[in-house]
Formats: sequence, C-alpha cells, structure tokens
Amino acid sequence: MRNKTILRRAGALAAVSALALAAACSQGPAETPETGAPTVEEADEFITGVEDWYRDFGEYSARINWVNATYINYDTDWLASRVAAEGTEMGVKFANEAKRFNDLDLPAEMRRKIEFIKLGLNLPAPEKPGAAKELAQINTRMASTYATGKIELDGETVARVDLEEMMGTVRDPAKLEEIWVKWREIPVAENDDGTTMKEDYARMAEIANAGAKELGFDDVGAMWRARYDLPPAEFAAETDRLWEQVKPLYDQLHCHVRAKLNEQYGDAVVPQGEPIRADLLGNMWAQSWANIYDLVAPADADPGYDLTALLKAQNYDATRMVKTGEAFFSSLGFEPLPETFWERSQITKPEDREVVCHASAWDLDSQDDIRIKMCTKVNSDDFQTVHHELGHNYYQRAYKDQPPLFQGGANGGFHEAIGDMVALSITPDYLKEIGLLEETPDASKDIGLLMAQALEKISFMPFGLLMDKWRWEVFNGELTPETYNDGWWELREQYQGIRPPETRDARYFDPGGKYHIPGNVSYTRYFIAHILQFQFHKAACEQAGWTGPLHRCSVYGSKAVGEKFNAMLEMGASKPWPEALDAFTGTSKMDGEAVVEYFAPLMEWLEEQNEGRTCGW
Repeated sequence: MRNKTILRRAGALAAVSALALAAACSQGPAETPETGAPTVEEADEFITGVEDWYRDFGEYSARINWVNATYINYDTDWLASRVAAEGTEMGVKFANEAKRFNDLDLPAEMRRKIEFIKLGLNLPAPEKPGAAKELAQINTRMASTYATGKIELDGETVARVDLEEMMGTVRDPAKLEEIWVKWREIPVAENDDGTTMKEDYARMAEIANAGAKELGFDDVGAMWRARYDLPPAEFAAETDRLWEQVKPLYDQLHCHVRAKLNEQYGDAVVPQGEPIRADLLGNMWAQSWANIYDLVAPADADPGYDLTALLKAQNYDATRMVKTGEAFFSSLGFEPLPETFWERSQITKPEDREVVCHASAWDLDSQDDIRIKMCTKVNSDDFQTVHHELGHNYYQRAYKDQPPLFQGGANGGFHEAIGDMVALSITPDYLKEIGLLEETPDASKDIGLLMAQALEKISFMPFGLLMDKWRWEVFNGELTPETYNDGWWELREQYQGIRPPETRDARYFDPGGKYHIPGNVSYTRYFIAHILQFQFHKAACEQAGWTGPLHRCSVYGSKAVGEKFNAMLEMGASKPWPEALDAFTGTSKMDGEAVVEYFAPLMEWLEEQNEGRTCGW
C-alpha cells in the first residue's frame, strides 16, 4: 500500500508535527493597532511577513523533525515538541490576524494566501497561554508511543516492521489473532506519566477543537474539509459520490475473497454472509489484501511472475531499488535527483538506534534538499513504495519556485496520487524493458495481474474513506472516549465489511494502532489519491498514444507525458485543484470511472465467480 506520509515544508497537512503553513520563530510581522478598516496594502504586508518568516522557520523545524524521526530519544523528542509548540503558537497568531481581512476585497492570489494561512494549522491551539505547548507535547508523546512501543511474541521482543510482515505470511488464525491483539495493546498501555494514547487523543481533540472554533470553524474536521476548495459539507458529499462509483467493484471483490477464505479456514472462522475477520486479510489494518493473493487468486490466471523473487534473483538492494525509481522519472524528462538526496536520505533501517520506519518523503529547505526516509526491504511492496515516495520528491522540487504558501499539492490527494500514478506503469512491459523480466506474460495472465492490483488498491478505498469519517465524528462530538472504539468498528463494518477477531470493548483504542491517528495525518487524501491516480493514469496513457487496455499501459519513456505532467506539478497549490486537474486531464471534476475502466475485465470475472454466492454482510 502506497499510502505513506510525506513531510513537506509548505504542506498544509504535514504529519510529523503540528506546524503551521505560516509559522515563524520568536518574532513575526510587525503588529499595528487595529484602527479603521484594513487595507489591501496591509494585507499584502502581512502576507509578505508571514512568508518571509516561514522560509526561515520551516527549514529550522524540518531539520529538527528529521533528526527526531531518525534518532528517536528523549532529547530529540524534546526538541520536536519545542519546535512544534513554537510553530503552533505563531500559526495561531497568524491565523487569527488573517481574520482581519475576511471581508476585504482582495486580488485572487492574495485571498487564496489569506485562506491558506487560516487553514494552515493541522491542529490549531487556542490563543490562551500554554495551549500550544500542551498540544505539541501530546502530539510528540503519541507519535513516540506508536513508534517505540515494544511487543512480545513467543518470549521475544519483535520489531514492529517484522510483525507487519508476519501478518502477510502467517496462515494460522490463532497466531494471526495473537499478533493482531498484541499490536493493539500499545495504544492502551500507560506512558511514563501514567497517561494512555486514548487519553492523550481525547485531550488533543479538546484543545484543537477550541483552536478551530477561534478560527471560525465548527470543529477540526470541518477545518480539514475546508482545505479542498469546497464548503466542508459539499466536500464530504463529493467523497461519498466517488465511493458510490467504485463500491460495486469492492462489493464483488469482498464477496469473492470471503468465499475463498471460507475454503481455507472453514465456516467457524469465516462464516458466509458475515463481515470478514480483520486479521485474516494479510495486513495489520486490513487496508490492503495483497498478501493473501495466493489464497484468492484465479487458479488459471497467475500473474506469471513474482516481483519480489525477481528483485532478489538479480541482487537488488535498497539503493538499487531507489535508483530504479529515479530512472523512471528520468525517462519522462525529469532532472536527476541531487547528490545530497543520496548522501542524506535514510534508505535502510539503522541498526544502532530507534527510528520512524514509516516511509516518508521530505523537503527540508523548499529548494533542493529533498530526501526519503524508509526502512526499505527488497520486495515488491517497497519497490512500488519507492516510486510513490519519489513522486512526492519530484512534486516538491517542481513547485519550489512558487511562493512559500503555494509550495504544496493542489490538494492533499494530488501529492499522494503522483507517485502512485507512476507505479501503475510498473507493468510487465516495463519490467521487461528494465531487465527484470525476460518475457511479458500474455493476456491470459491479465486477470491475475488485475486481482493483485485490486487486492491492494480497491480493498484500500473504504478504509481510506472511513479513517477521517471516524475523526470527523470525534471532532464534532458524535463520538466520545467511551464510544471511540465502538464507533470505529461500526464504520469498519459498514464500509469494509470486516470485524475484529475478538470482542473489543470501550477500554481499547484500536484507531491508535494505525500510525496516521496518533500522527494526526488527515486520511481523506489517500482515498482521493486512489481515485486521482487512475484518472491521471488514463490521461497520461492517452497523451502517450496508448490504445490498448488501460491496465496494460506504461508511460515509461514518454517525454510528452513528462512535459505536461511537470507543468501541472509546477503549479503547486497556486490554483484551486480543479484547475490543476484540468491542466493535465482536460477535466476539472474528479471521477472514479477510470477506476471502473481499469478493472473492467476483473469485474466481469468476479461477477461470474460470485454467481450463486451470498454477497454482502
């Protein structure tokens, strides 16, 4: 699954800290008495001051957070908490000052910047003294708890990354349940100060909601939705519309997967007509089912190759995998990555210290100091993740000449979709061209290839949608700490058709077992990215002159695609996302029809397989 976090200095949704788009260190633009109506000149001066200070503070904070993510200890946690508090305090100050210009008739670019300043805080703290510091401490503590929690299995401490891998290889339901349950003990374990992640999360929501209300939003969820150039309620309806376009495909996939798991485990473990046990789907969070391909794939439609085996047979290491990803972008006409990328990135997990292994792409100076941070393993998943993370880096570099407030994706989904669009071009033809495959499998293997893709991408879509739906319910008060877990599993059953392997009562905080919850990374971007990547892919294939089935298209080597693609990337966030979408695809409307077209052969096959089965849950 390519839904990895990125840290970009001008990204409004940065995950590692609660920094604002408009953050500054110990000073800010000069304050003037608020006498009389504000003027356009005052607004311009204010924006200039914010952007000037942000250039300095953004790099300072990014470097501290890089050190914290790659050397986790008490001191770097302290530094990360301190810089997050500084950034949040100034972000709150700037956001509240920006409200002065709400009713002023401003040029479009200035108005957009003013709105970005107000929306730039990921988690806004209220202006009262100490609130920003407390919020930063909570966020740092939750992130550190997630990254450093220890899990015992069979009498040994097991690395979290190894447990994730085990979920994809173990086939014993009892062992899978044990791993699944122990992973979720971390969010309810007490920290050194006696608090738990669940208690921290509740307090975080309380503080951030107070800050959002001061900025004029109903709650944090409404504030997050407002970032998408649409009114919050309209944006929520738009995500529902997109889900309805692809839901029939998910329903057919779910029906087939459950039937095959029933054959593997029997009625006692996988009863027909009921939600599927979450721990049986090959992934710690049941967000990707790719690891159970061997259990559910068509018997006569094997993909024809095992990419992990191919990589290992040709002695790929982590660096070579990243070099291969770079070569793809070079084939589209992009300049090579800077030498500092190779000198400063964390490509493999260090042996001597705690680090955040969650894959991420970083832009430390808003110019050329771009990096990735991964604990890369030589396998198919990380091969595609490399392409995804590099997509972030190339996007970051493309918009580096935009003003600081516009150095970000057209919306959050754009940033996530860029690399995934490239990964859709990792077809058998591409693998043959770069020497990983000797012969391209014929069309009879396509159902197997599409099944493998669907188990990763289609299975993810409802998860990508419900993550923020849960948070929206937390932020608007519909869910309380006593109902956090119940609300979580209600949504997972409603959208995914899955259930926990054991009864989970109100004591648990199962949402905290997913990095993006304690990390406060808004997740709707990933759902949108799974729509946009196919829409981008279809547009790119048309530009490349491809006339065959969409799932067989690779744009590797197409300079024409690269030129138009880069033109969209260079826009950054300077224009509303419908304009950026139109610049590359020729339409300003997000559309799930490209997903439907891509998987059309698989949909037909699934409907045939499911004939006579009891579908739904």
